[in-house]
Amino acid sequence: MRSEFRMTFMTLGVVVVVMCLSAVSAVAQDSSRQPSSDPALEQTEPSRRVKRLGDVSTEEWEMDLSAPSAPDSEGGAGGEFDLPDPEQNAELQRLLSTLAARPGNRAALQQLEEFLTSVLLQANLLADQGRLEEMNRLLRVVRNVNPRKPGLAQASQRYRELKNVGDWLASASAALDAGNIVEPSGRSALHFLEQVLAVDPDNALAVAGMSSVRNSLLERAVAAARELDFEAAEEWLYEAALLDGSEQDVERVRREVAGYRLSQADRIEQDVIAAIATGRFDYAEFILIDLVALLGNDDRVKNLRDRLRQARVYGQYSPGQVIQDPFLGASGTAPALVVIRAGSFLMGSPEDEHGRAENEGPQHRVTLQTGYGLGLQEVTVGQFRAFIEATGYQTTADVDGDSRVYDEASGRITQRPNINWTHDYLGNRAADNLPVIHVSWHDAQAYAAWLADQTGRAYRLPTEAEFEFALRGGTVTRYWWGDDRPDQPVENLTGLEDESPGGRHWSTGFRRYDDGFWGPAPGATFPPNPMGLHDMAGNVSEWVEDCWHQTYVQAPADGSAWVNPGCERRVLRGGYWASAPDQARSSSRLSASSLLHGPQIGFRVARDL
Repeated sequence: MRSEFRMTFMTLGVVVVVMCLSAVSAVAQDSSRQPSSDPALEQTEPSRRVKRLGDVSTEEWEMDLSAPSAPDSEGGAGGEFDLPDPEQNAELQRLLSTLAARPGNRAALQQLEEFLTSVLLQANLLADQGRLEEMNRLLRVVRNVNPRKPGLAQASQRYRELKNVGDWLASASAALDAGNIVEPSGRSALHFLEQVLAVDPDNALAVAGMSSVRNSLLERAVAAARELDFEAAEEWLYEAALLDGSEQDVERVRREVAGYRLSQADRIEQDVIAAIATGRFDYAEFILIDLVALLGNDDRVKNLRDRLRQARVYGQYSPGQVIQDPFLGASGTAPALVVIRAGSFLMGSPEDEHGRAENEGPQHRVTLQTGYGLGLQEVTVGQFRAFIEATGYQTTADVDGDSRVYDEASGRITQRPNINWTHDYLGNRAADNLPVIHVSWHDAQAYAAWLADQTGRAYRLPTEAEFEFALRGGTVTRYWWGDDRPDQPVENLTGLEDESPGGRHWSTGFRRYDDGFWGPAPGATFPPNPMGLHDMAGNVSEWVEDCWHQTYVQAPADGSAWVNPGCERRVLRGGYWASAPDQARSSSRLSASSLLHGPQIGFRVARDL
């Protein structure tokens, strides 16, 4: 009987409280919208309404008013008016009991209103922590006490939305796995993640998912660029830039895409130049359309079209063709030349190349607009003898009265008197088919000038850019044959298995390599490189036209010689029979006095076509 009476009493109390709280809320809302001109009325009217409710008998409440409804479908475990925290629950029960006994207690009503506000705040904090079931239990209590409580509807809506977050995250994950990043509309990973973040902006999984979406878009941009679909790459970049994240990532990929675009432009340019050089003029005109389609290459297109028009009229040689000019009015010929195609390449070495020296940078693009002839091999003793006999020229070694030779007894390079171009690396009489050594830069210039006079052609020393372009032969590796030691003899290099006449071995050299020579080998003993040239990376180092500069800063971009009037130091290119493997790299370069001569240095000639 007492239990039934307590339930009836509490039910009556809650109903009265709800009605009182509603009345207080209504008065507060009316007051905020229409300020009363009678302050006394604002203070007394709610009190009168509560008193009238308190005058009703228990029997009338039981007949005319229904008890609070059972918890709705969102309800969880626990009583309809019980809070999980014991202290909070005790306070709620105290307030409800007070108001059940004295419905007109304005202080209790105000305390209850503030108490429910704090419970709603607590519910929202639980939502922030993802503790949805605990949140719902608090909302249920607030709903049962005052279903019109301001903020309750919003919190309840947030609860329902957060209940959907799990499904949205699962759908986003599935969409990512399926590759549906931003499409189709309404079913993409981006759509589901945006749904989650609209409800829960700090959701860690959704934030990570958006990062994955952004990364996937950037990866698609790179993949499209690799497939040369630059329009699609730009679209993916645009989509990625709309999402939150590091702008540096987008800019990095934008630069990468631009690099692919530039590489494609370079490739097309080289293909056009190669087509022109081989007389395939219609094909050159056809593939120029691809360069136009890349956009931003107007100057390249104009230059190539000008060159194509010139080549249609003046083309004479083909790349790779071996030519040999006869002397005018006399017997004899110039050394054989290989026609080197025009083209573009990156000169120098990247910063991460093993064995790199600072003087090989910065790596820069050089474009050789015209082809040129370059010696099939180094100038030989026999070829140089014809020059000496025809002119009576005295070399720098002749003037100096000595040169340097290799001393087998000590294993060192030593000075020896009466050594000149007629001697080999040991100081013995040199065979005519050996590369001429003991010659200075000035000696090489004199020989080239004599050839020009004998043939009527523009013979000269190659420029440094021409030498590296021809040495690389279209490769971008450390050596023209690859990035490591050769698998078979390709040049006269220092190999650890080489052996001198006295049984010496190199302390530094290519592993498991033996080319069969200690000292210079006869010209063209080894196979040619991809450009059809012999001994470019080994045998003897070679003079080029250029003055020495410590770096490539401000170096010519057209392949011309970089010359400062009166410079005393010149550039040596290519390795030699006793140099370390790093010097055989395609980008290696050495500085030397233009008067230097010895057993390591020779040269080859070039000429304009």
